[in-house]
Amino acid sequence: HWLEMGEKLGDKAPKIFNVNWFKQDENGNFIWPGFGDNMRVLDWIIKRCEGTIDADETAIGYLPKKGDINVKGIEDEVTPEVMDKLLAVDKELWKKDVADMREFYKQFGDKLPEELSKELDKLEERLEK
Repeated sequence: HWLEMGEKLGDKAPKIFNVNWFKQDENGNFIWPGFGDNMRVLDWIIKRCEGTIDADETAIGYLPKKGDINVKGIEDEVTPEVMDKLLAVDKELWKKDVADMREFYKQFGDKLPEELSKELDKLEERLEK
């Protein structure tokens, strides 16, 4: 159903964004302040959808360019170093996630759409670069 929907909609399909609001530092503290400050990320998402802001392409998708998320008023909390941590792509962690997803997919056997396995293959290839 969802795969057919994507084919039918083509380039008119809605954009999909993933956000990890719960990334933690080495002490287990959340890095992003959360709550109302989540609007800062949503603002970036809206600008991306409108085509008024660019992004950096990574192995896992497109991430905000440095300075494109408005941190006015929270600069003491979200320093450039903190933003670097927030936007960092931990390839080893992602490789583990891919392995976990493959293990999860096994339960579906031959009922798993081939497209899902192919997407994991492509993600894995990008993570190897």
